[in-house]
Amino acid sequence: MIFLQAPPALSTPAPMTPAPIRAQYGWGYAGPDGEGVGTLSLLMEPVSGRLVIELHAPGERLLLLEGDAASGYRLQVPRQKVDQRAASLSQLPLPFLPQIPSVEALLKLLRTGEGAGVSVTKKDAQGPLKLHWRGKDPRGKDEQVWLDRRRWETAP
Repeated sequence: MIFLQAPPALSTPAPMTPAPIRAQYGWGYAGPDGEGVGTLSLLMEPVSGRLVIELHAPGERLLLLEGDAASGYRLQVPRQKVDQRAASLSQLPLPFLPQIPSVEALLKLLRTGEGAGVSVTKKDAQGPLKLHWRGKDPRGKDEQVWLDRRRWETAP
């Protein structure tokens, strides 16, 4: 009698959980209120939806956005006297930056350059090094933002 052994089942790799990411970009802006340069620092945790964004110009914090998907987000823009809370990112008008509906959308934008009005001007093996966004501010006026990746760290 011959016994046939079934081939071993192919194991399906577990889906990778996106690790938290810390990133820093050089930032440039041109719009109806003038021009500016500075630094954009981010902490993104895609699983929890946690996000912290700080946008600095020389000697001034222009924007602080922090929160998570469970408890909502808080946007502070001292120059414009904005201190606003919302349940989702899509409900917050982000000055000086393209609108982002979620942490996942922001991560996709930064990893691939895909987003409304966004173009990639330089890439490396990790993804876009230089991004350019052309769009409208909350008042409907034309504005542009340039991002130049300086640091990208995936937490263990």
